Amino acid sequence: MILDRAHERVLGNGQGLDQAQVEEVLRLPDDDLPALLQLAHEVRMRWCGPEVEVEGIVSLKTGGCPEDCHFCSQSGLFTSPVRAVWLDIPALVEAAKQTAATGATEFCIVAAVRGPDQRLMDQMRQGVKAIKEAVDIQVAASLGMLSQQQVDELVEMGVHRYNHNLETCRSFFPNVVTTHSWEERWSTLTMVRDSGMEVCCGGILGLGETVEQRAEFAAQLAELDPHEVPLNFLNPRPGTPLGDRPVVEGKDALRAIAAFRLAMPRTILRYAGGREITLGDLGTRDGLLGGINAVIVGNYLTTLGRPATADLELLEELKMPVKALSATL
Repeated sequence: MILDRAHERVLGNGQGLDQAQVEEVLRLPDDDLPALLQLAHEVRMRWCGPEVEVEGIVSLKTGGCPEDCHFCSQSGLFTSPVRAVWLDIPALVEAAKQTAATGATEFCIVAAVRGPDQRLMDQMRQGVKAIKEAVDIQVAASLGMLSQQQVDELVEMGVHRYNHNLETCRSFFPNVVTTHSWEERWSTLTMVRDSGMEVCCGGILGLGETVEQRAEFAAQLAELDPHEVPLNFLNPRPGTPLGDRPVVEGKDALRAIAAFRLAMPRTILRYAGGREITLGDLGTRDGLLGGINAVIVGNYLTTLGRPATADLELLEELKMPVKALSATL
């Protein structure tokens, strides 16, 4: 049985499941779900420990993106009602302060762009400097696809971690995005990894991918070996091509959380967008006891999340300590 093999391979030896094994896990019947979640939790505790990393995110540049990611209401090509707006530096610093006040150790600056232009890089430089002078928090960034020069600039600024999601597996990607390729995203990620910045790379489940493609995605992420994998579940946005897609079933979401943990036993696996409508309060608890060891608190870029206090109270109830701020990158 796959759970027995996973127990020896992942829990015992710390070796992640391969693509075929992940697919087996994703096809387990509902009756096996409690045992699967328990195994994933044991793997997380053994190879990652009990700490949970808490992060807040804010959009420096919202809306008006030229790309056609079919799930995203920030694309300027769709009728979704997200207007283009830039955040000024004082507002960025205030958001960082509010994030740090929740106990978060990571603050991610996000921009809805194909890749950063000089204006955005200049604003990032000012923003990162101002944040570091005002508050003790690590700064991450998500600015789309990068050149090697831009990677080097972000390192020089002191950006701790770079987020660039693959979104889905290579075989399904053309069904979701047509204005750039999966390979272009992969190229940015390898440059970031080679620079010494931590790599944050995940995606969205429920875009229409098959179970086989979900397993393919887990295997490709494991090959990249990112420091962190944010798991989003599609929250269909009106006006986007995927606006009418059904929400992922809660049990399928939990199966996926456990499967991704078993594929990447040492990786930070973060709750991100869509968990509120996919899992609700009870499912959120189940995921934290089924492989998740990081949380985005507060709101997301264009959708509302749970109040930060609700997540922090749940972590306290589960006796999961919030990860302390590291003094080194």
